[in-house]
Amino acid sequence: MKKVTAAITSLHGYVPEKVLSNADLEKMVDTNDEWITTRTGIKERRIVSDGQAASDLGAEVVKGICQKRGISPEEIDVVVVGTITSDYKFPSAGNLICEKSGAINAWGFDLAAACSGFIYALTTGAQFIESGRHQKVIVIGVDIMSTIVDYTDRATCIIFGDGAGGVLLEPNSDGEGVIDYIMKNDATGKDHLIQKVGGSAEPITIDNIQENRHFIFQDGRPVFKHAVTKMADVSAEIMENNDLSSEDVAWLVPHQANLRIIDATSNRMGLTNDKVMINIEKYGNTTAATIPLCLWEWEEKLKKGDNIVLAAFGGGFTWGSMYIKWAYNS
Repeated sequence: MKKVTAAITSLHGYVPEKVLSNADLEKMVDTNDEWITTRTGIKERRIVSDGQAASDLGAEVVKGICQKRGISPEEIDVVVVGTITSDYKFPSAGNLICEKSGAINAWGFDLAAACSGFIYALTTGAQFIESGRHQKVIVIGVDIMSTIVDYTDRATCIIFGDGAGGVLLEPNSDGEGVIDYIMKNDATGKDHLIQKVGGSAEPITIDNIQENRHFIFQDGRPVFKHAVTKMADVSAEIMENNDLSSEDVAWLVPHQANLRIIDATSNRMGLTNDKVMINIEKYGNTTAATIPLCLWEWEEKLKKGDNIVLAAFGGGFTWGSMYIKWAYNS
């Protein structure tokens, strides 16, 4: 009997219409286009309109996935959402996305791993397929970073944007789908990248809001140092574990945090630039949404049987890599 794997059979992405360019940020904080582009590679990012929440973007992803696949949202069994900016503490964005998208027969939940949220969620979603308990699982990465970014802090506000993307997982017995993964975390990283206020360790108060402690905090240098090393190391490790050479890998799909981190990862893997998906210049760092947004934009170039490596590094710290064999031609 052939092993059942979880294969991606459809995908979709969604970004808000509103564009926040580097020129716009020049009017808000002490920065300029050259400074931002040189350090990050970002030219613009998308920002939600008033009233748009994570579940709104996620619901559009579910609808788009189902339309492409030619199925009803009512056929979906589970919705797994990687996010750190859910609409509320509870109910979860996964819960709300099921209702808003018409996936009324599915159960949904959130998984928090910051920028590694999508690959953590994809690893989790794959288990439901491989176990045989579910046949159609949607995995979404969505974040509305504009809601937790301090737009007076030029070190962080230039980096982040809003967006959502996701995939449909279905059983596959032809050797395609999620082949292997390595997921890691190190909680000592919390001192360098964290949202300090809003949880049980430090509940929201008038004082800590006035001190702007409810916004994301990032100490850029140690985060960059760890990200460059960890993301490159784990990507090389997934290749070694599966006897993949640089010639064997069709695409690297890296988390879009910083061009220098992406370059370090691709160089460690021995990949040329034409094998690396990069759209950071258009969307910035959408946290859990960056990897599925890349897959969405490159979908027409993906071929059945392609060996694809996903890689991410996020706050906490969290990081990981995944090896996928692509299951369909667009």
